[in-house]
Amino acid sequence: MVTPVNTTVSTKTDFASLEDEYAALFERMVVLPGKLGSVDQQIDRVVKGRSRYQEFVGALPVAMPWLFVALIHSMEASNDVGAFHCHLHNGDPLTERTIHDPAGRPPHKIGDPPFSWEISARDALAYDGFLDETDWSVPHMLYLLEKYNGFGTRRLHQMATPYLWSFSDLYARGKYVADHQWSDTAVSKQMGAAVILKRGQELGVF
Repeated sequence: MVTPVNTTVSTKTDFASLEDEYAALFERMVVLPGKLGSVDQQIDRVVKGRSRYQEFVGALPVAMPWLFVALIHSMEASNDVGAFHCHLHNGDPLTERTIHDPAGRPPHKIGDPPFSWEISARDALAYDGFLDETDWSVPHMLYLLEKYNGFGTRRLHQMATPYLWSFSDLYARGKYVADHQWSDTAVSKQMGAAVILKRGQELGVF
């Protein structure tokens, strides 16, 4: 039986300090057996959207793995994977500018709603500076994914973030239930990005 426990992590937030930690956690992580069905269903949705993700990253000014964008999409709007109706920034509907953090995206200079998923997604990646990235190793992708969500769980609570590790043995409880509102007892009901990535690798689909 796999028993999840909260894993202590470094409070640092620079990649040079965290590269080995990400690699080690990803290597030893075990997906909770009771969650495999849900994870596999989400992986099916991701794979079904592969061609659109590939077409999107193919039009970017830099090389970027389609899977990285798909993982962000899965975390920010898990039910939208394959549907493409929500902002990549935070899962708000494309019919309006974003309301939740970051609010007001895409900006007026880009256009007016409703937005295409591609226009909004490119703005989201540019907003976080990801269009300048060139390192797409697993540890660096995990770093960028955590950066996308924010380092609050790491810095303030010194625990492995559910954004990456939920549904694995590395995470048990504790999460932000609203912007800047933390609960020690709340349990994330969303599978982490690292869990999707590792399970997809195990299944040979990523």
